[in-house]
Amino acid sequence: MMAMKRLLVEYKELSLRPPAGVAAGPAGDETNMLEWECVFLGPEGTPYDGGCFHSTLSFPKDYPLNPPVMRFTQPLWHPNVYPDGKVCISILHEPVEDKFGYEQSCERWSPVQSIEKIILSVISMLAEPNDESPANIDAAKMWRTDREAFDAKADECVRKSLGWA
Repeated sequence: MMAMKRLLVEYKELSLRPPAGVAAGPAGDETNMLEWECVFLGPEGTPYDGGCFHSTLSFPKDYPLNPPVMRFTQPLWHPNVYPDGKVCISILHEPVEDKFGYEQSCERWSPVQSIEKIILSVISMLAEPNDESPANIDAAKMWRTDREAFDAKADECVRKSLGWA
C-alpha cells in the first residue's frame, strides 16, 4: 500500500513537471503502478543525440525502501547498460554496503530518492558514462580507446531506436 501511494504522488509530480526530453508513467493504464514505461530522447551533443530510447521501470512491492530495476527495451551500446538492457548506476543499487568498496552508501538507493532523480541520473549517464565501473566492459573499453568506433555503435542504436535500421 505504501508503494502505491508513493508512486501515485510521484506520477502526479512527473505529469505536472516532466524532465526535459523524458516521458514516464505507468505501463498501459494506472491499474498497475509497479510497472512503468519511460522514453528518453538522446541528450543533445552526445553519441545518443536524436535517439528515442524506451525503457521500463519495475518497482518492488516495498518501494521506496528498495529501488526499482530499469531496463532499456532495445539495444543500447553504453558502458553502464548490461547487454540485456539493465541499467547499472549507483542510485539503482540496493541500500547495502558495497562489498567491493567502490560506492559509498550515500551514492546508493535510499527512500529519499525519487523517480525524477533516477531519470535525471540516466540522462546524466547517457551524457557522461562511468567507464570506471562498467556493466558492459566492451563498451567501456571502446569508450576509452576508440571513441570514433564507440560513436558509430551508438549511432546504430540511435538509428534502430527510430526504426531506421
